[in-house]
Amino acid sequence: MAPRKTKQNHRPKGPKSAVPRRGRDDATAHESSTSTPRFGQKSQSSTDFTKKNHPTPEKRQTAQKHPPKQNGLWLYGIHAVTAALANPHRRCLRLMATPAGLENLTAMPIDPEIVDRDALEDVLPYGAVHQGLALLTNNLPSLAIEDVIRHADRQKRTIVVVLDQVTDPQNIGATLRSAAAFGAYAVIVPDRNTPEASGAMAKASSGALETVPLIRPNNLVRALETLKSNGFWVVGLDMDAPSSLPETDLPDRCVLALGAEGRGLRRLTQETCDMMVRVPMTSQIESLNVSASAAVALYEWSRSTDPAAE
Repeated sequence: MAPRKTKQNHRPKGPKSAVPRRGRDDATAHESSTSTPRFGQKSQSSTDFTKKNHPTPEKRQTAQKHPPKQNGLWLYGIHAVTAALANPHRRCLRLMATPAGLENLTAMPIDPEIVDRDALEDVLPYGAVHQGLALLTNNLPSLAIEDVIRHADRQKRTIVVVLDQVTDPQNIGATLRSAAAFGAYAVIVPDRNTPEASGAMAKASSGALETVPLIRPNNLVRALETLKSNGFWVVGLDMDAPSSLPETDLPDRCVLALGAEGRGLRRLTQETCDMMVRVPMTSQIESLNVSASAAVALYEWSRSTDPAAE
């Protein structure tokens, strides 16, 4: 018996359709595109596995720059941590220390966690010089301009430092350190555009953040006017001022106003000053860092005597 012939359908000749045909060839092509990478390409599953299990150095560095957020303020460094532990106004939440860092502590209001350096670097900002110590704490209670006036009423002489347009936390911390060294009662900064107290600021202050209040009024000019109405004189520092600092009789109630290096004091702040003075320097350098200028002016005030007592 002859085999039965199967009738075949022949497509008419003509231009090919723009719509692709779905069939076995398309399924095979789809499987090959998802399972077998073409030459020079990586499969999607292999790429995902690499990203999840082998982060690049850039991603590791980014993760260190942004540690997990916790409620509170992380302080680090020997001087910053020891000063905070000794401050009764600080509420200490967590103390982490390496075995070497623990040797620098004596009085500890809370039990420390003995950890390695990697554990400290996991909770601190990238590049923080922690010296084996880190303390999680709350911010200190804030003071107001009225607290400066009440303090001055109980003292024979009072000086405070005003920083205008200073946005570097390390410069603010270094100024706090100079203020503590020469007996300034407080450092006053405008609340707007001034960084909050941080570990970097505390580290630069070498513990002075615990002893010198950082006061943040909403309106700096209004705060200066309040101080002036209560017997303070505002002395501004400017490199182009006609009067030299050593030639000026600094008042007993003194507000020392400094601006950022380069920008200086804002116009309204400068207009509020009672006098403008300059720090004398040689021609070999144009200007001083704001913390260095504050240290020179604070020293000049601290060594001056009360004219009425002479």
